[in-house]
Amino acid sequence: MGRTERPRFVAEVSSNHHRDLDRCLAFIDEAAGIGCDAVKFQLFRIAQLFAPEILARSEDHRKREAWELPVEFLPSLSERCRERGIEFGCTPFYLKAVYELFPYVDFYKIASYEILWKELLTACARTGKPVVISTGMATMDEVKGAVDVLMNNGCRECTILHCVSGYPTPIIECNLSAIESLRREIRPGDPGISMRFGWSDHSVKPEVIYRAVYRWEAEMVEFHLDLEGAGDEYKTGHCWLPDQISPVIRTIHNGFIADGNGEKGPSPSEMAERDWRADPSDGLRPFIKIRKTWKGT
Repeated sequence: MGRTERPRFVAEVSSNHHRDLDRCLAFIDEAAGIGCDAVKFQLFRIAQLFAPEILARSEDHRKREAWELPVEFLPSLSERCRERGIEFGCTPFYLKAVYELFPYVDFYKIASYEILWKELLTACARTGKPVVISTGMATMDEVKGAVDVLMNNGCRECTILHCVSGYPTPIIECNLSAIESLRREIRPGDPGISMRFGWSDHSVKPEVIYRAVYRWEAEMVEFHLDLEGAGDEYKTGHCWLPDQISPVIRTIHNGFIADGNGEKGPSPSEMAERDWRADPSDGLRPFIKIRKTWKGT
């Protein structure tokens, strides 16, 4: 018997915001409008993301300063999320970012590229807030090591996302069954710890998300969102547009609504037809009591 709780959808804005507050707020409004449970941003500083010898040799990496989210946007983003009834998450990419985010975020997200950085994992865990961690490129032992760091430093609510850090990810490489492998191999030692498993999508394929949810019971689905194709990361091919992802979310939500409460009995739409069943006395429709009073059409 599968689960009955629908998955949580998280829209990842990544670097598509253009450092424009109005555009950031539009992402939040769009995410809420298409049925997401949360929206997630990234807080990085290029000078603290790449080693200086890389920046010295790569103008392309230096230009990514234009993708940095201004810290002063955080209060407005958090407030807008509360107004729209969705959670605000963010990925810290430098240690100070954990503390800059603390007053505003509902959860932290650890990116796949930072999964080995124990200091960052420790800092997020010690805030007491939920942590979501992506596992692209990682081995099972590396994932276990990261989760151990989180658990040993006070994290009580952790969501582990299988993902493939290929942009975009070919369907044949999605390896969705790894969601179940993670669920089987990683178990919290403390029953008071909440641990969930899901899929961080880079495929931009509806069938992949449907399969992750319906076959592998992904409890969270994260996806990269752009508003209209003008975002800095859209050209890479791993971002969904609202009209692409909205029907996927709606279909999955409706599918879980269809599960109902499991109690066998007539539904409201059936009530008028109950008396038109075959009467057990003669096998003819409707019940005799209806035949006596029915005036025809």
